[in-house]
Amino acid sequence: MVDKTQILKAVSEAIELAPERKFRESVDLTVNLKNIDMAQPKNRIDETILLPESAGTKKIAVLGKGEITSQAKEAGVDVIIGPDEIERLGGAPREARQVACEYNFFLAETAVMPLVGRWLGPRLGPRGKMPMPIPPGQDIRPIVERLRGSIRVRTKDKMSFSAKVGTTEMSPEQITENINTILKRVEASLDQGPQNIRSVFVKTTMGPAVRVI
Repeated sequence: MVDKTQILKAVSEAIELAPERKFRESVDLTVNLKNIDMAQPKNRIDETILLPESAGTKKIAVLGKGEITSQAKEAGVDVIIGPDEIERLGGAPREARQVACEYNFFLAETAVMPLVGRWLGPRLGPRGKMPMPIPPGQDIRPIVERLRGSIRVRTKDKMSFSAKVGTTEMSPEQITENINTILKRVEASLDQGPQNIRSVFVKTTMGPAVRVI
């Protein structure tokens, strides 16, 4: 388990070393793993983690019609995509790819999931963004609220992953809380816990990487 003091020291150093910019920079975490057979899908990390401090509001798309769209409007989601639009996007691969890249999380009523799989699956699936199925009657508003403050951590078949954990406008303490939350969740998902982590680095967008462990 990484000590929070150790994380805070690295975060503070990364922010101090960052060249002065006239725009807000992201603060990014990179975790390198070891002694894991990533050829086995069961060993791959795929976690949605709610951060204690917002690292920037995530963009959410809702797919469906009827009641779910009313809730989506109330929740202030970024886009609502109906069944006809889902099918249209299937014939517009460049636009579908843009949608897949632009939005962080997708929710879809169960009735349109077959359409989503057929027309958008090739764009969403490889990016780990297949929608969360929403059964009839389920309130999506608390789900949307939780996802807005969450990040997705996914390795696929790689031995490392990166994640945005904050911005330079946040305090080092806030960023530290986010990193600590991510590392605890990742360690819990690994067979050997901290022993499967080779190294951890933190950096701003334009700054040098600082080693945490």
